[in-house]
Amino acid sequence: MKVLKFGGTSVGSAQRMKDVAKLINDGERKIVVLSAMSGTTNTLVEISEYLYRKNTEGANDIVNRLENKYRRHIDELFSTEEYKQKALEQVKTYFDDIRAHAKDFFTLFDEKAVLAEGELISTCMMNLYLQECGASSVILPALEYMRTDKNAEPDVAYIREKLREQLELQPDAVIYITQGFICRNAYGEIDNLQRGGSDYTASLIGAAIKAEEIQIWTDIDGMHNNDPRFVEHTAPVRNLQFEEAAELAYFGAKILHPTCIQPAKFANIPVRLLNTMDPSAPGTLISNETELHKIKAVAAKDNITAIKIKSGRMLLAYGFLRKVFEIFESFHTSIDMVCTSEVGVSVTIDNTKHLNEILDELRKFGTVTVDQDMCIVCVVGDLDWENLGFEAKAVEAMREIPVRMISYGGSNYNISFLVRQEDKKRALQSLSDVLFSANSAN
Repeated sequence: MKVLKFGGTSVGSAQRMKDVAKLINDGERKIVVLSAMSGTTNTLVEISEYLYRKNTEGANDIVNRLENKYRRHIDELFSTEEYKQKALEQVKTYFDDIRAHAKDFFTLFDEKAVLAEGELISTCMMNLYLQECGASSVILPALEYMRTDKNAEPDVAYIREKLREQLELQPDAVIYITQGFICRNAYGEIDNLQRGGSDYTASLIGAAIKAEEIQIWTDIDGMHNNDPRFVEHTAPVRNLQFEEAAELAYFGAKILHPTCIQPAKFANIPVRLLNTMDPSAPGTLISNETELHKIKAVAAKDNITAIKIKSGRMLLAYGFLRKVFEIFESFHTSIDMVCTSEVGVSVTIDNTKHLNEILDELRKFGTVTVDQDMCIVCVVGDLDWENLGFEAKAVEAMREIPVRMISYGGSNYNISFLVRQEDKKRALQSLSDVLFSANSAN
């Protein structure tokens, strides 16, 4: 069985839903994970903000407008009065649930319940439309099997057991429609998976059922070898190793969240990125197979701050790095890049919420300098140190770009350069020209 996930833009209108229905109604058994229709989650967040402020009139006004929007979608999606009425009645119950949260004390738990309605509505509509088309389709309720533990991490054993039970309740179904993003926490309250959202749901389901393949359908033709917003003539990367995909996702390739495919990686289940706008395109296949001696892609991560701590006391002193890193840990601030010398250490961060407090603590150990408005440009591929010349090729491409830091050897899959934000476009273009000019589909 395959697991297919469709994002908000893929089901963002009645016509898009019809297109997705054609893709999945092919007679093969599958689990289909759906996000909320595009724009819905943002509107539900807005409704929640009004409810936090006890402005029930403002909240209900937005609820009414959103419900009317869905009524129009339903009218366009269904062709028979029977299924139009079924959809209207069921969707009305979800909006009534949202209105029920207009009370004196609106909490974070209420907000998460409100946010869950978007996925519940989209799956309801898709399931009914498939049934109208004659497909054997049923709802696989995510809130009955998707759960996190007390550390807010997926409860893998629980998910596997409860998912199997839900599938056994409806053994003759061909298409199982389920919600992405939403779950229950260890205390039974409605919650969400946060990182990766619906992609994470698909990966967890795929691992739980030992799926043949996990497909992530978006409006982009797989991962590209560079950012098409800044670089001309980019090309989709046909094959990626899981670590390569995670590096690209972390360093700016927005098509995936870096952690969402970890369950698939550990279960050795391939993940295929496909385009709902061009279903025949091969997309990108992510697996545990490494294509040797190939540089695959370039990505960039913006809004980086570099911090250098210089101290004569660091010379031959043990424990210095531990003390530095403990400061960042105490302020829950992760570090992207690290470079050290005998008298100093440079690090980069992308979260400056506690920057001033961090700097105050670091000044106890040495002289601190800060560079803001920086960007990390990452080259990804088979960059094992025994592959002669690969790192030299990347460095050569950056010969005209001022580089603040270089990170190489932390993994076998990337070399990273810290440059000024204003030099990002030139760096991306130069790397493309040098690394991919001979074979743009590298």
